[in-house]
Amino acid sequence: MRTFALAMKKIWILITKIGGWKFILPEKGSRPEIQRCVFATAPHTSIADYLVGTAYLWSLGVNGRIFIKKEFFWGPLGPLLRHLGAISIDRGNRKNDMVGAAVREFAKGKGLAIAITPEGTRKPVKRWKRGFWEIAHQAQVPIVPAFLDFEKRQVSIGEAIWTTDDAEADILKIRRLYRKEMAKHPEQFIEVDDASAVPQNEK
Repeated sequence: MRTFALAMKKIWILITKIGGWKFILPEKGSRPEIQRCVFATAPHTSIADYLVGTAYLWSLGVNGRIFIKKEFFWGPLGPLLRHLGAISIDRGNRKNDMVGAAVREFAKGKGLAIAITPEGTRKPVKRWKRGFWEIAHQAQVPIVPAFLDFEKRQVSIGEAIWTTDDAEADILKIRRLYRKEMAKHPEQFIEVDDASAVPQNEK
C-alpha cells in the first residue's frame, strides 16, 4: 500500500501540473521551518482546494498531514488516505480533540507539517476557527501561510509566522494576507480589512 500511495502522489502531482497549476517551491533547504509547522491553507471554497493543495504539500517534500472529514474514510479508501497522509476528523464531535492529537504528534520530535483550512468549511465565514493557531502555539511551531490562488492558478507559501500570546491579533494578521480573488468561488470568501475586524474566539 505504501508503494502504491507513493505512486499515486507522483501521478496526482503530474496531473495537477498538466491541468495548468504552477507550484512556487522554495529552494531546497532554504526553508527549514516548513519541516515542522502548521500550514494555514486558504481560501477554502471548493473541494478542488484539497486536490490542488495536497499535490503542492507533497511537492514540498515534507512529512505532510492533512485533516479530512471521517465521511471520506469508507471501505478501501480509508487505508489509502492514511498512507497519503490524511487524518480522519469527526467535525460533528466537539470532543474530537483535534488540537491535542496534533500537538501530541509534534511532541514526538519528528518532522511534521500539518495543513489546515482555518475557515473550517467551504461556506462564507466571518471568523476563522482557532484550532490551527492553538496547535501551533501549544506545539511551539510556526504557522506558514499557504496560498491557493485560482486567479493565477498557482500555489505558494509565505513567510513563517510565530504565534504570540494574542491569538486574535495573530489570526487577523494571517487573514489579511488573503484576497477573495484567489478563491475558486470568490463570493464564498470573506476578506478582513481594518474596518471589519471580528473576534477570533472560535475553536
